[in-house]
Amino acid sequence: MINVCHNCGQYRADKIIDPKGPFAICPVCQHPHSFRQLPLFIVCGPSGAGKSTVCERLVGKVAEVVVLDADILWRPEFNKPDDHYRDFFEAWLRLGKNIGQSGRPLMLFNAGAIPDNIEPCIERRYYGEIYYLALICDDEVLVKRLKQRPGWRQSQDEGFIAKQIEFNRWFRESSGKAAPKITMLDTTDGPISRTVEQVATWIREKV
Repeated sequence: MINVCHNCGQYRADKIIDPKGPFAICPVCQHPHSFRQLPLFIVCGPSGAGKSTVCERLVGKVAEVVVLDADILWRPEFNKPDDHYRDFFEAWLRLGKNIGQSGRPLMLFNAGAIPDNIEPCIERRYYGEIYYLALICDDEVLVKRLKQRPGWRQSQDEGFIAKQIEFNRWFRESSGKAAPKITMLDTTDGPISRTVEQVATWIREKV
């Protein structure tokens, strides 16, 4: 576990990163711990844009990364929008950096994994580049997809749909101003297989 110092035994997520190693340096005893500082791949975007389907179809298709849907760790206590879901994303970044020590970076699918929620995290320091890709689509298509979902997903509520349309428009209008930049991929037209291939190509270009 990188957060536990191998010398003094203190648990510190706020280690000082020396890129020359790279080393994670304990702020208590200054012990340097060598580690792999890999990139992180994030696919975000509104519900209904195709993230879950693409994630499912990429598993086993791209050997370069470990593909995971962030919802597998979601719990009600993480639902804290006022602090940008900080505990949730810190947990994922901590898990991802440990996955990376085996030699493959994490590719994480999550609607709200945007720079404003990821970049301020303490655990972000353990990564190299973080690449963001947003799946979007036309509003009418988004609404149709959400209404066609099974009832247990609770996607037919008009309030929920309105929020996803707003989020979809935010990506179109504001993502270019985000830091780091969010790459956009429109899933309105064409088969899902094409979107999967486009995402796989995006990964391979970055790796």
